[in-house]
Amino acid sequence: MAWPVLLLSAVLEAVWANALSASNGFTDLAPTLVFLVATVASVVGLSFAMQHIPTGTAYAVWTSVGTVLTVGYSVATGAEAMSWLKALFLVGIVGCVIGLKQLDGGADAEAGSEEPAEVDALA
Repeated sequence: MAWPVLLLSAVLEAVWANALSASNGFTDLAPTLVFLVATVASVVGLSFAMQHIPTGTAYAVWTSVGTVLTVGYSVATGAEAMSWLKALFLVGIVGCVIGLKQLDGGADAEAGSEEPAEVDALA
């Protein structure tokens, strides 16, 4: 359940980033409200995911997926241009996220049902 929540939180990161841009310095009410709600929901989801996924992996995936989606939205709306180099780097980010997920899956299998060390240390 942690991975779907993390990915949803990353989508919400892209939502709040684009809403922040559209808020015109918090002068437009609707985008400002979307920014506030999406930010809180995104961070709450990230916090939940970090209880089950190593912190470094969760944060890297959250920011990376959010970045790719934010750029994708900006390109789709015409606010930003796409180049082959930009596309290549975005594909590289996606590849790194997939790699982190694969490494995390291997760590889960090796650790069995144990919780991550960060959670044990905080409990």
